[in-house]
Amino acid sequence: MKLLEERIRRDGRVIGTEILKVDSFLNHQIDVQLLDEIGNELYRLFKDAGITKVLTIEASGIAIGCAAARVFQVPVVFAKKARSLNIGTDTYTSRVHSFTYGNDYDITVSRRYLSDADRVLIVDDFLANGAALNGLLAVCEQAGASVGGIGICIEKGFQPGGDEIRAKGLPLQSLARIRSMSEEGIEFFED
Repeated sequence: MKLLEERIRRDGRVIGTEILKVDSFLNHQIDVQLLDEIGNELYRLFKDAGITKVLTIEASGIAIGCAAARVFQVPVVFAKKARSLNIGTDTYTSRVHSFTYGNDYDITVSRRYLSDADRVLIVDDFLANGAALNGLLAVCEQAGASVGGIGICIEKGFQPGGDEIRAKGLPLQSLARIRSMSEEGIEFFED
């Protein structure tokens, strides 16, 4: 998605060779017009997949999930990173490691909102090593839900997560796939 790549080049900030900050437009301060375009592009890519739910993970995935769900006209469900008293114990859970925060946590989705009748579009802001995505896939497997698609805004293609998911035969589409990055610049894969 050229619009997203241009925005990353213009407003993204690379720290070292592994951290890309897009907090000025995607996951802290959010450009809702760009978000609408992302939702439309995810719909274009997966409109024929029979999607009944959009699934993401809090917190950065929620806005992207809402943008996609609005266009698909289906609910968005987000996995919580902390168990709260009001979610109860009838849940699907998976352990996820966060590179960003340097810790492990359990993601939780209430069984009320995901079932074997669902065909899911999983969305998230980043894909690097694939830990969060694998956690969401485990939740879908526990629910018996089928995965109709995986839509990622930014994939760090130089890290193994995307290749591992593609090797499983899952329908993964990344809107901006980075080949390499440094403080001098960002190179994207040409699709």
